[in-house]
Amino acid sequence: MPTAERRTPVQDMVRIESGEFLMGSEDFYPEEGPVRTVQVDGFWIDEHAVTAGEFRRFVRETGYVTVAERPLDPSDYPDAEPDLLVPGSLVFRRTAGPVPLNDVHRWWEYVPGALWKKPGGPGTTINGRDNHPVVQVAYEDAEAYAAWAGKELPTEAEWEYASRGGLEATAFAWGDEHFPEGKAMANSWQGEFPWQNLKLDGFEGTSPVGSFPPNGYGLYDMTGNTWEWTSDWFRADSSEAASPCCAPPTISGERFPRKVIKGGSHLCAPNYCLRYRPAARQGETIDTSTSHIGFRCVVRS
Repeated sequence: MPTAERRTPVQDMVRIESGEFLMGSEDFYPEEGPVRTVQVDGFWIDEHAVTAGEFRRFVRETGYVTVAERPLDPSDYPDAEPDLLVPGSLVFRRTAGPVPLNDVHRWWEYVPGALWKKPGGPGTTINGRDNHPVVQVAYEDAEAYAAWAGKELPTEAEWEYASRGGLEATAFAWGDEHFPEGKAMANSWQGEFPWQNLKLDGFEGTSPVGSFPPNGYGLYDMTGNTWEWTSDWFRADSSEAASPCCAPPTISGERFPRKVIKGGSHLCAPNYCLRYRPAARQGETIDTSTSHIGFRCVVRS
């Protein structure tokens, strides 16, 4: 790995100077509090999420095989149905009509053969979508890419500090108004989740990186589009927070630990999951890859 990349970040990164900020929120979900003052050292961060095209280059140059492509060890999934013990990933399926919102199995499906280059399963492709964020990457996959690029995954504090773009204690990365002057500022779900997506922002599913205005630091899609992995382990102080609203079911139960994911995704809707905000956080098991989780990287200096 070229050491120069650690000293001088590659293009398309933004410098975030050291500073202090109020992290968290007490206005939305319990796992986001308490609000506390956090000091962050300076770092560089990717201006947009790692794209499918960038991940393709990594795989071509290294021969890396993602978690979703590897055989499953039955001892890791003792309660799983046998037909699910094959390589694959979790894919969102829009329902035909309204359904109870307390059962995520109604809109998440474990799809054999779903992986980063076939994010919806066999018959789907990323061809023509190289500038969309890569998805169907587990935590280990994101770490491997970051190491190859001479970078690291951000901590939760680094990620949230960068996401706020210099704004203090606002609900969203752009301020407190949801749709300022009627304009969508992030790729999220408009309508009744999980069946009616009005696509007022112009997209269903992921959008090309940079499709929405950057935040105050010049960073794109820090909220909405895809959740993003961070390097911090997830801990929650309440049983409510331990069952995140828009995380998919896992076939491992709680046998795998969770990392913090940040930022919300195109599946976040006000009627179900208002989490396309800097303070929003969830825990995701490290073996899980889905059609709405990606990542970006940092260089600390």
